[in-house]
Amino acid sequence: MAIVRFSPFHEFETLRNQMDRLFEDLTNNNYRSDIHWQPAVEMSDQENNIVVKASLPGVEPKDIDVSVSRNAVKITGEHTYENKTENKGFYHSEFSYGRFERTIKLPVAVQNDQVKAEFNNGILILSLPKVEGDQNKVVKVKL
Repeated sequence: MAIVRFSPFHEFETLRNQMDRLFEDLTNNNYRSDIHWQPAVEMSDQENNIVVKASLPGVEPKDIDVSVSRNAVKITGEHTYENKTENKGFYHSEFSYGRFERTIKLPVAVQNDQVKAEFNNGILILSLPKVEGDQNKVVKVKL
């Protein structure tokens, strides 16, 4: 049986990070009047990669822009409304149309020049390789 050190402050750090993310979402510029909706996203950790999935039903790949920094992913674009004449009996729509934008803060630094993207059936999948080596790196300082 291994002995594991208990750090009571680790839980507080986790709580602080979650609160920071909550307030970042609330104060983000995503509430601009020209931004009509935000795509739903999922983020998972898969060993050497962070995987981000965004739900973009009805959006064409040519209408999506993705930019990635070491610590965040920004997905922007537009879902245009098709005004078809055969929809004369159309009563109601809950589909989201117009400009969209979503910025996702990443839990770890990624190699933003090595990102792989797929777009299938309205789902954007980004595979973001983690930066190796600089996580919790300890450096000896000479006096």
